[in-house]
Amino acid sequence: MRKTSHLFNNENKVVVALTREEGKNEKLSKMLKSTLADFDVTIEEIPCIAHADGDDLPRLTSHLVNESFDYVTVTSPEAARVLATAWNCNSARKMPAVAAVGKATQATLESLNIPVDFCPSKATAETLVTELPDVYAHENSRTTKVLYPASAKAMPTLQNGLSKRGFNVTRLNTYDTVVATWSQAQKERSKHAIIACFGSPSAVKGWLQNTDITGEDQKVFAACIGETSAKACREFGFSQSNIFCPDQPGIPGWAVAVKEAVESAELALKRS
Repeated sequence: MRKTSHLFNNENKVVVALTREEGKNEKLSKMLKSTLADFDVTIEEIPCIAHADGDDLPRLTSHLVNESFDYVTVTSPEAARVLATAWNCNSARKMPAVAAVGKATQATLESLNIPVDFCPSKATAETLVTELPDVYAHENSRTTKVLYPASAKAMPTLQNGLSKRGFNVTRLNTYDTVVATWSQAQKERSKHAIIACFGSPSAVKGWLQNTDITGEDQKVFAACIGETSAKACREFGFSQSNIFCPDQPGIPGWAVAVKEAVESAELALKRS
């Protein structure tokens, strides 16, 4: 029997914390049950973020109704849900072409009966900027117009990049990502976690604020959905050797990153 250490809970199992907003960790949890079938792990949902309305949300429906766009760019599942809600108020009009940043966002849009017309080869804003076709590339008199319903915390990468290509981009901050406030029970559960699964920079920030431990002093292994979250971990001071992320963002790669983090945790125990 293995000796007890801070890597394990009282049942000698590695504790994996899922940090997306409450009720939205199901897909990763389901995949981890098969990916981690050969490991002794406990999966805990400890949400680090919550979503709130953005300042521009009331303007989204009016833009869809009263203005003409060539594209709507959607960069997260939450943005997809916001768009669907606004569109349901105006479903009589044809939706502009929809560009999804990645497969997870595309799947959410399609589950909400919104067809996706474009998805880049890699799920990043930078790739979307590079690969999104210019509808009027050969017409000097017209400009491709893009509606971008975004998180208030989203970096300006998308609108700046498309604007540099000559697109006319209207960004609306339709929702915000805020730090969740943990209960005392959640704080106690987090003390046993050795793997924290981060799906956004906001989740990393929420973990640090709620644990009240700086990145440099964090003992958890960070399993990130993609490079954006991994970059946030590095910027907050996490050790590079404790950060894991897939080359291609998405749930399948994220689950593999968690597995790699669990393997590193097991190895660290054997060395201790």
